[in-house]
Amino acid sequence: MKSPAHRTRDIERQAGYLRPEHCAPPPLRNSSDTMWFIRDGCGIVCGVITWFLVLYAEFVVVFVMLLPGKSVIYSLFNGVIFNGLAFLALASHAKAMCTDPGAVPKGNATKEFIESLQLKPGQVVYKCPKCCSIKPDRAHHCSVCKRCIKKMDHHCPWVNNCVGENNQKYFVLFTMYIALISFHALILVALHFVFCFEEDWTINMRHLSLSLSLSLSLSLCPPSPECSNFSPPATVILLLILCFESLLFLIFTAVMFGTQVHSICTDETGIEQLKKEEKRWAKRSKWMNMKVVFGHPFSIAWMNPFATPDHGKADLYQYIV
Repeated sequence: MKSPAHRTRDIERQAGYLRPEHCAPPPLRNSSDTMWFIRDGCGIVCGVITWFLVLYAEFVVVFVMLLPGKSVIYSLFNGVIFNGLAFLALASHAKAMCTDPGAVPKGNATKEFIESLQLKPGQVVYKCPKCCSIKPDRAHHCSVCKRCIKKMDHHCPWVNNCVGENNQKYFVLFTMYIALISFHALILVALHFVFCFEEDWTINMRHLSLSLSLSLSLSLCPPSPECSNFSPPATVILLLILCFESLLFLIFTAVMFGTQVHSICTDETGIEQLKKEEKRWAKRSKWMNMKVVFGHPFSIAWMNPFATPDHGKADLYQYIV
């Protein structure tokens, strides 16, 4: 068992299609251009919507349910948890969006580069005809990113990026933290309806009836809600929108999180499962596969979107030859 230096794969499956003379030399990369960002209109809109929905949930949880609450300990405890998870979710989203997922150098299928590989007699390398690059094993071309991505799982418009070898950890953390804040928000909404809404609505209706009977303006006799700074109808609308949003995102991200964890444990990307590609890489334990993505050894850094995975002894590529 060994890891060949230049095992590669191509959609044409024939070396005659390489034609390195048709590939222009790869453009020189500006050293100051270090941030990865895909200029895709749909992805940018989806990314903005994601941030808007998280910030909306922040607004409703903090200003509608927690700050007007009677118990300072209850509000502080839940505020710290929800805001902490929301911060980690947005940080994970930003990292998944702005991290190079493992793009293969574009246009490197040149005659000079192929000669530098020092291929053995009979050894064949293959080229992606779309981005004119030597295509490594387990790499696939993304039509949105317009690049070949190492261990590409799928292109996700919600993070405006491919999920690949270098950013899968951040995508998994993003789905996990979104699922957690969605579940937490649903619990808070349920508690608010149980303990506050009936009392809040009764008190407001009582003040409104009193003000009408005395022929006074509402400005001279305003409602005095106990659990919200908003009127009961506005509170109900805000909470129902949050409830629908949380339920939808909880289901979506929980399923995506489970799918990603299963894909990591089986060491098979979504595209490889879809195309039913033959496994030519060595089988590892599920725990070692997790370390390949999140870092070796196990530590609290697995949950930290700011920590770059340190693979250490977790070999990324081990092939059966």
